[in-house]
Amino acid sequence: MEYRFLGRTGLKVSVFSLGGWLTYGGQVNEDITSDCIRAAYELGINFFDTAEVYANGKSEVYMGEVIRRSGWKRSDLVISTKLFWGGSGPNDTGLSRKHIVEGLNASLKRLQMDYVDVVYAHRPDSDTPMEEIVRAFNHVINQGKAFYWGTSEWSVEQLSDAHGTAARLGLIGPAVEQPQYNMFWRDRVEKEYAPLYQKYGMRTTIWSPLASGVLSGKYNNGVPEDSRLSMQNNAIIRRMREGLNTDDGRLKLAKVAVLKEIATRLDCTCAQLALAWCAKNPNVASVITGASRPSQVAENVAALKVLPLLTPEVMREIEHILGNRPAPEPNFRNG
Repeated sequence: MEYRFLGRTGLKVSVFSLGGWLTYGGQVNEDITSDCIRAAYELGINFFDTAEVYANGKSEVYMGEVIRRSGWKRSDLVISTKLFWGGSGPNDTGLSRKHIVEGLNASLKRLQMDYVDVVYAHRPDSDTPMEEIVRAFNHVINQGKAFYWGTSEWSVEQLSDAHGTAARLGLIGPAVEQPQYNMFWRDRVEKEYAPLYQKYGMRTTIWSPLASGVLSGKYNNGVPEDSRLSMQNNAIIRRMREGLNTDDGRLKLAKVAVLKEIATRLDCTCAQLALAWCAKNPNVASVITGASRPSQVAENVAALKVLPLLTPEVMREIEHILGNRPAPEPNFRNG
């Protein structure tokens, strides 16, 4: 396993990590959750990601119970959770000081842990002053309930505001951002956040590296019954499934078919090619993967062997197929 620093911190996370969005506490039971987490740990994964909203808290419960029973040293693990959607009450949503403190306490109870390594603001909150948000995350850090804080799907303006506020108050700013990133979703990570990497040393822990499985190639001949996109009771999944039948969806599937030819030549799966492509980005600290069975964990981690095969020539070939590289900001000195 390869380990990378989480932004401008001394914390190292595995380049491939395991997340529990729709899987643990949702798609699969506690036994399978245990098998997947144990397989990940044995393969060198040290970073496990969840959120208060995943499976209405069950993801934290399942993951926490597996880790409690494992006997692993807590110092060998990096655990993160995310706060924003905590319930239906008027103060259970958002990033007020009240919800950050109470939400993290509730998450720790479900995880059966004294602290998490990273706590994320799961989304921006325009209704709460930035100073309150920054102070609240620093408060839980000072209490020893988290070591670092980060954000998920914040704009560059919001992140700059957070860092500026933290600097003005002599407090800690966000170390990491958790955005969507994959071969089909690139602008934010590759273009919008570019100033943040150099100025603040931020890095990303990215989600949906396979574009909800589209980049694995398993949807090129329809939606398998046991796949994530076959789920009927999730609005987000339904929109993704319906998107495959649009002109844009069909174009993406056609590109995946060509990418599969490169994967075959490199002796890997299309999913492994897509995961390695994400990890190739130096501003990605960790690629958050999902898995509903231990063999899938092993297959994802095997993308490590593909990384050195992504030569400049191969990367150019992939770029030609994708045809969606974000345009750089104009340099008016160059005319």
